[in-house]
Amino acid sequence: MKAFAVWLLGVVLVPMVALAQAPAADLNTITGVQVNGGTVTIAGTKKPNFTTFTMTDPPRLVIDISEAVFSNVPEELQIGNGTVTGIRTASYGSDASAIARVLIGYEREVETDIQANGNNLVIRVAGGGGQAVAQAPAQPEAAPAATPTTDGSAAQAAAAAEADRQAQEKAAADAAAAARADREAQEKAAAEASAAAQADADARKRQEEEARAAAQRQEEERRAAAQASADDKKRQEEERRAAAQAAADDKKRQEEEARASAQAAADEKKRQQEEARAAAKSAADERRAQQEAAAEERRAAAQAAAEERRAEQEAAAEERRQRQAEARASRKSEAVAMNTPRESERLEVSGGASGPVEVSSRRKTMTLVGFQQQAGASRVFVRTNEPARYTVSEEGGAVVLELENTRIDLSNNTRPLDTSFFNSPVTRVEADASGRAVRVTINLRQQAPYQARQDGNVISLDFQRTGR
Repeated sequence: MKAFAVWLLGVVLVPMVALAQAPAADLNTITGVQVNGGTVTIAGTKKPNFTTFTMTDPPRLVIDISEAVFSNVPEELQIGNGTVTGIRTASYGSDASAIARVLIGYEREVETDIQANGNNLVIRVAGGGGQAVAQAPAQPEAAPAATPTTDGSAAQAAAAAEADRQAQEKAAADAAAAARADREAQEKAAAEASAAAQADADARKRQEEEARAAAQRQEEERRAAAQASADDKKRQEEERRAAAQAAADDKKRQEEEARASAQAAADEKKRQQEEARAAAKSAADERRAQQEAAAEERRAAAQAAAEERRAEQEAAAEERRQRQAEARASRKSEAVAMNTPRESERLEVSGGASGPVEVSSRRKTMTLVGFQQQAGASRVFVRTNEPARYTVSEEGGAVVLELENTRIDLSNNTRPLDTSFFNSPVTRVEADASGRAVRVTINLRQQAPYQARQDGNVISLDFQRTGR
């Protein structure tokens, strides 16, 4: 009981200073451990984050403070104040996993109250609120002298001891009640402080969140404004490009239209020039054709006139020769009977303009095929070396003059005569030898009346012309 009173009233303050490891960045640095009676205060640089567990034989309390290191705190403290026997410290881990361990040894099994007060961690022993004082070791009491006692004095001593016990128990109960009241007040203050701190933290957190929200809204508004400005700038740029493209397209279209118009004008001019050249060429061709036709008509007329004159001359010469031959034959008829011509050598052909023509049995030769334009008629004539027997027939759109017992001596006389350019029903005249006869084919543009005649060794066919 006396030891309990000493524990209740004694308080010993033991400062502890020791070397420890240097604090790491952002860690709770434990700078001191103080003992005041049954109260142990652990001071740090941050609000402690801790866990605890108890051990027995002997009684001990182990406190592990996470993310913490020691600085200038000794590893072992000897206390011996009647409640706390001693304190030991140790460090585990490193950096964010660092743990600072504090082990508190007690004289007996005790009930503790652990509270965080700001950056300090306070461990109190229930009922240990009195000051503890250092005591010398208790001297053994001398044995009371043996004196005789009476029953009355023994009863008084027992009553005094009982009163003393009751007073001590009352003092202990009062001390326990006071400790409980003090603990409750501290718990209430700690709870209120924790609530206030929590409220402050919540308010700060709310303010921070509101500030972050406001900053986020401002940032979003800034980004939205920047995006809107960028979009507007992009839209203006796209509109400018579209306007420039439209202007370029319009200019290109105008240039293409101008080129197309110029090309159309050039094509029209070229067409007109080609038409003019074609018209000039057609007119020139027509004039040339007319000139050639006129020249051909003149040549044909001159040739026909020359042929006709030659034929007349040959006919006159032939007639003279015949008269001379007849005269000679008449003079010799009486002397030479064999000189009289045979009957088979005198053949007559009717239908000539000059009357019957005598045709011999000798083989004749066609010497010329010609074409001549006469007044109102187109003449096709054939000349032989002597009169020949002939026939005229129609085959389809052609008239065929066939000379009997006749041949063609020159291949030039087989070349066809193209008379299609003349104003004549005759378009083509062609002669060819067939067996012992010569066929002269006269192709016609259309059916036309004609007249055939023979004058000596010239046979002619006159085709009546009509207007074009």
